[in-house]
Amino acid sequence: MDRHLHWVKEFQSRRFAATYSDLLNSKDFGAASRFFLIELYGDKDYALRDAQFARIASALQKYFPASVVETAVALAQLHALTEELDFAMAKACSTVDANRMADESMRYLESWRQVGRPADRTHQLDAVLNVGAELNRLTQIRGLRMMLRMMRGPAKAAGLDALQRFLESGFDTFSEMSGAKNLAEGFLETIANRERTWIGTLTNAPKDLCLRELRASLVT
Repeated sequence: MDRHLHWVKEFQSRRFAATYSDLLNSKDFGAASRFFLIELYGDKDYALRDAQFARIASALQKYFPASVVETAVALAQLHALTEELDFAMAKACSTVDANRMADESMRYLESWRQVGRPADRTHQLDAVLNVGAELNRLTQIRGLRMMLRMMRGPAKAAGLDALQRFLESGFDTFSEMSGAKNLAEGFLETIANRERTWIGTLTNAPKDLCLRELRASLVT
């Protein structure tokens, strides 16, 4: 199962990188796209962050400013749903016919359709957008960046340093887009439009069309 789970995450990460190659190479949106790719769509092992999220309810209010709590809870909920869906995909992948395993686009599509759950996919996307919107909101709070920096020691002592790093990285990323141009809303709208299109394609499009779209998206 671990092998299939790693493959699902790695495939999804490559698909995201291909879908947003224009943003990843953009001066305005490159940092935000890399943040989303690494922190929300990446294939890294987040076991440490998982363990820290399990302690959020009891520790977060004590160690982090109240303005951060909503963002962290939204992230925890997103991460839990993502892991659930990825595990279901990995389980489905393990049952795909061996003759089709070599075609990774076919393998992914069949696993996706075996799992189904389009409402949960839409909810997952909404949660991603909510985390982005919350991070953008935090950049509007005067003095919060300094407060987060001051929380490094207490957060590490409380075993919440992985969460701390995520919050600082997200804050800095969205701060770069929250100046005079206020680019964050446009960035999140682009994510929303492209991901909704992908959810619709993977769920409902004719198989041949869907496979062409997947294969084309992975060409680099």
